[in-house]
Amino acid sequence: MAASMLAPILVASLALGQALPPWMSGESRGEDLRISLVTFSPGDTLTEWWGHTSLVVEDTRLNHGRLYNYGMFGFDQGFVHRFMQGRLEFWVSDDSISGTYRLYQYLKRDIRIQELNLLPDQAMQVAKALGTNVLPENRTYLYHHYNDNCSTRPGDIIDAAIGGQLKEYEKQPSVLTLRQHTRRYSMVNVPMSLVLDYLQNDELDGPATLRQAAFLPDELERHLGVLQVKRPDGTVVPLVKTQWVFSKSERPRPPEVPPNFIPAIFAFAVLLGGLALALGHFGREGQRLPRVVFGLLHMVIGLGWGSLGLFLFFMGLFTNHTVTHRNENLFLISPITFAALPFGVMLAWGAKRAKPLLKWTWTILSITSVLGVLVKVLPPFNQDNWNLIALALPVNVAFAAVFWLDARRVKKAS
Repeated sequence: MAASMLAPILVASLALGQALPPWMSGESRGEDLRISLVTFSPGDTLTEWWGHTSLVVEDTRLNHGRLYNYGMFGFDQGFVHRFMQGRLEFWVSDDSISGTYRLYQYLKRDIRIQELNLLPDQAMQVAKALGTNVLPENRTYLYHHYNDNCSTRPGDIIDAAIGGQLKEYEKQPSVLTLRQHTRRYSMVNVPMSLVLDYLQNDELDGPATLRQAAFLPDELERHLGVLQVKRPDGTVVPLVKTQWVFSKSERPRPPEVPPNFIPAIFAFAVLLGGLALALGHFGREGQRLPRVVFGLLHMVIGLGWGSLGLFLFFMGLFTNHTVTHRNENLFLISPITFAALPFGVMLAWGAKRAKPLLKWTWTILSITSVLGVLVKVLPPFNQDNWNLIALALPVNVAFAAVFWLDARRVKKAS
């Protein structure tokens, strides 16, 4: 959704300085202004998976146009600190239309244009709002992926110009929740989609409205394309005057509904649990190879899953990222999981204390995982995290079973 790759262009333009556009200097007339919403399809990187939106203002009489882009951010020295505090600053830029189109064509992303059917005073209102927002003292804003981004800001500006009619239309319920919308777009990378699912709590799982769904540029485009607006004289006209595809890529559009990966995730978890049971069985007499492999497996899970558990625990307690707070996935993968890393090293090394320590680590994780399922009978525990349950519960239980079976064998032998 963001367009950080355009930051060098913006910096250069600010350094050179730009004259005010004619709609800010008083030269433009409302009847000569053409306002268009431009939707760019998703790209390759995480920040591009969601697509992108910009507004274009063109003065057809003066042959002057600019593209306004609310997706700008930079990886400066304070980026990590601001991100951890939930205070990402984005800004709006004022860019060349043709230059931006060439960039997105190079990136092999769709460019779809909707010319809006606005009255002269409405077009002037949009143009002036954009021209005002791009001024240095106004251009930054606190970014929120779902509530305040490159799509919601243009939508709000258009809505203000048409007297709140877009907001009224978008009060309708969305067919999908915000989590389901997120999964539709993140499915291009299943592991990262699971990570995003893991980090986000039940704020994404309640009934959503069309307005909330319009955090996605494609959804805003869809809403504008069907909206009929009432004008002051009582006539009703389509909000979109005309629309066309400026540039078409070969990328498939995101699916209308998210795919169900739970069976595949569960199968993977069962295979991983089966591998643990097999390694425990073949290493029951202290054989070196199974023990070392099992220790390495613990190290990988402890580092990967455990780091996620520590990260989510920290984000939920110490940052303003409310979407991570009160997250049920901590029942499944938690800071306790990180203990598998050092204890796995001990297991691979052959330390005698490793097995008892791992037995109780996985036992605690198994108990909390089962508890995380049982509490779902209570209304507050309504997080849609069955994919994470399908992944973590079989693994936690299987790994605990390995060490309990081994302890039982040792007890019988003695």
